[in-house]
Amino acid sequence: MNHSLKVTIGGWFLGILLSCAVAGAVAKAHVVAFGRWIPVQWFAASDSVPLIMKVRPMVVDGRVREYVVGPPHEITDRMFVVRRAFRVNDSLPEEPGARWRWQRGGWLIVDQLSGRVSAANLPAFDPYFSAASWYRDYVAYCGVGDDGKKTYAVVAQLNRRKPVLKKALANLLPEDAAPDSICPAPLWQRNPMRVSFAPEGADKQTFAIRGTAADLMGEAEEEE
Repeated sequence: MNHSLKVTIGGWFLGILLSCAVAGAVAKAHVVAFGRWIPVQWFAASDSVPLIMKVRPMVVDGRVREYVVGPPHEITDRMFVVRRAFRVNDSLPEEPGARWRWQRGGWLIVDQLSGRVSAANLPAFDPYFSAASWYRDYVAYCGVGDDGKKTYAVVAQLNRRKPVLKKALANLLPEDAAPDSICPAPLWQRNPMRVSFAPEGADKQTFAIRGTAADLMGEAEEEE
């Protein structure tokens, strides 16, 4: 067998291997879908009056991976985020059987290509009080400190440990505060990228977001 024939056969064989690899990758594509909405009772606290919350299953490759609440937000054409809902056993040690209660959780990152589902790291995000607003891979919300009293204006970016913005707000968290009550979901603007917070009982604050930094803007800058 001459050298040129060996090269031809080798190239042909390599092409077959590459074609098989591509076909295998296509065959392993994952399917992410959502089921129908289900109304459930949400107990924000053990002794609270239940609220009606709609949840639905998130199905990956035909299997229920999580239950979610609210609409998803697409980050890229292969990745989106969605908020988790789950059931927790609220029974005391001396009570017989389980007492399942629905709760809202944090946000999940879903990679539709790999089928991977992971938790988003959102500093100071409170499942009860924080109302999140997404833009690209940034999320803005009013968060709660570790002491459960201090509140913060927060802007986080996915895959970054430190928040882009974490600024203390003037108001403290009331003991009888309602869900999503620290402030309404912040409002985003593009070109230039800005986000505005309007916390309860305090003046609106607008921040210019520049990559991994945030600057407080004055009224004159906001008007421009």
